[in-house]
Amino acid sequence: MPLPLHKALSERSFNSARRRQLAAGLLLGLAAAGTHLGALADTKTLRIIPHSNITVLDPIWTTAYISRNFGYMIYDTLFGTDLEGRIKPQMVDKWSVSKDNKTWTFKLRDGLEFHDGKPVTSEDVVASLTRWASRDTMGGQLAQALDRYETPDAKTFVLVLKEPFGLVLEALGKPSANVPFIMPKRVADTPGDTQIKETIGSGPYTFKADEYRPGEKVVFLKNARYKPRAEAPSGTTGGKNVYVDRVEWVIVRDAQTQMNALINGEVDILEQPAFEQYATLRSNPDLTLVDAQPAGNQFIFRFNFLHAPFNNEKIRRAAMLAMGQEAFLKTQVGAPGMSRYCKSMFPCGTPFESDATGEYTGIANPAKAKALLAEAGYKGEPVVLMRPTDLGAIAKLPLVAKQQLEQAGFKVDLQTMDWQTLVARRAKKDLPSAGGWNAFMTSWTASDILNPLTMAMMNAGGDKGWFGWQDDPELQKIKLQFSQASTDADKKKLAQAAQLRAFETVTHVPVGQYSQPAAVRKGITGLVPAGAQVYWNIKKP
Repeated sequence: MPLPLHKALSERSFNSARRRQLAAGLLLGLAAAGTHLGALADTKTLRIIPHSNITVLDPIWTTAYISRNFGYMIYDTLFGTDLEGRIKPQMVDKWSVSKDNKTWTFKLRDGLEFHDGKPVTSEDVVASLTRWASRDTMGGQLAQALDRYETPDAKTFVLVLKEPFGLVLEALGKPSANVPFIMPKRVADTPGDTQIKETIGSGPYTFKADEYRPGEKVVFLKNARYKPRAEAPSGTTGGKNVYVDRVEWVIVRDAQTQMNALINGEVDILEQPAFEQYATLRSNPDLTLVDAQPAGNQFIFRFNFLHAPFNNEKIRRAAMLAMGQEAFLKTQVGAPGMSRYCKSMFPCGTPFESDATGEYTGIANPAKAKALLAEAGYKGEPVVLMRPTDLGAIAKLPLVAKQQLEQAGFKVDLQTMDWQTLVARRAKKDLPSAGGWNAFMTSWTASDILNPLTMAMMNAGGDKGWFGWQDDPELQKIKLQFSQASTDADKKKLAQAAQLRAFETVTHVPVGQYSQPAAVRKGITGLVPAGAQVYWNIKKP
């Protein structure tokens, strides 16, 4: 039996000062919340160990999932996506579209109110959508088709398009990063490349800023004035009913301490257990597993297009050929039945999955990679590869990448840091030798990479693109054609063309799919699979 958390922290000898510090952080977080360090009896407080620490509270500035999850706690959306992939209204009551598909008119539902007591208006919506579109791939495509916004009254906003855009509702209702969350105009007027300073939404929870302790805990309170929709929850749609008074994200970075806290009832939900823990978790009668991402997730390797060596397409191709999915999946996941080989950029099992992947096979070919590297004139420039040591779901991936790249002749400078540092550093365009970077690895839930418009790595708009800043007008043209396509057959053809172009220019490398369900105490009910971690509808006995 695992030790109770308070005994584990006092009796267990940690191997480093860092682990002692992390354990102390959990103690401080629970103590500050008034928790007795034993089984929790508080039925009005839901305690969750999130998948990472959070320091960026702006879910538009970054695509980091912890910031997205934070956004879902305090903000609301105009539309959402249900579990079957259908777009349904959230903040919107009614909408209509002109016969030429160029004018979309939306009316907000009654009772929408920000946490500061001010009503949500059409001006807030327009400012929020404008800022979102400056950062998001799909929002950027919508913005290209947009002529202007109109706000005829406080509850009505209008999108007047220059040309039809076939995915208006899909853009406004996209479930994952970047989500078009609605903020007050005074906040949303912040430039997209600058983080917001105020966290005021209109969603089901309010953020308790005075109790926020980065590295320790994040606290949310039930928004008693929030008016949920009447429909049953499904995905990110339906009623966002809140049945607890308080939610605490308790930040714990040591995997064993996380699991012990869950098993002993000191937290209610462990968002992302370590892969090697699933056998133990499945055998525990007090726990259940709930998968918030039913379509799975994909690991990827991302390049920086601005600096040598990956500003050279041949060198990116060499890196792609050097990588094999089997080693990544065995090393990072390992657990039987929780991963699968998939060379498609669009996840296997989803509508645009395609075997048309050019010369990418997903099987490591170091000899071919080494020959191409020599042909490209690689001069031995070190590849600064960032590795987040505190995010267990991806922490081992860079170790595999380093080994495979070095087998192909690359020189790799593996630099370790915590995830929030990586999130901040990947936004820098400095030279790798001056605090910048060449490559990093991350994962994406399937709902974020279903098509060319939602896939951040296919945002090839240069300085306005996703971290890595690829500039490829041809890929952008294919995406525009995809947005204007009117039939499923045309969309599939164009999605395949976008994937082929992405592999040709090597936007990124997909290195396998996996699943990673949350572990939940029995008795905790209502966790909604949504393609994102959402924490409304949950009841605690």
